[in-house]
Amino acid sequence: MTTPPFEDAPPAHEHITAYDESHFITYLRILDASSEGADWREVAAIVFGLDPTAEPERSSRVYNTHLDRARWMTTKGYRHLLEKSRNS
Repeated sequence: MTTPPFEDAPPAHEHITAYDESHFITYLRILDASSEGADWREVAAIVFGLDPTAEPERSSRVYNTHLDRARWMTTKGYRHLLEKSRNS
């Protein structure tokens, strides 16, 4: 599975962005891995194609910021999707 191009940190807006929409699958993969107790370094390598040994700070930042955004999607962001579908 290919991950779309990504930033080191997803946007921190209080609404769903085009970036979020393009990374729904990425967020789900990270959430699944986290719930299974996967090592973040393995997730960074598999999902983002990063080398945590060569770039530990960047790899950690990318993983953690995207996991935080994925968690936001499950607690708040999904509401924006519901509102959007009701208005369609």
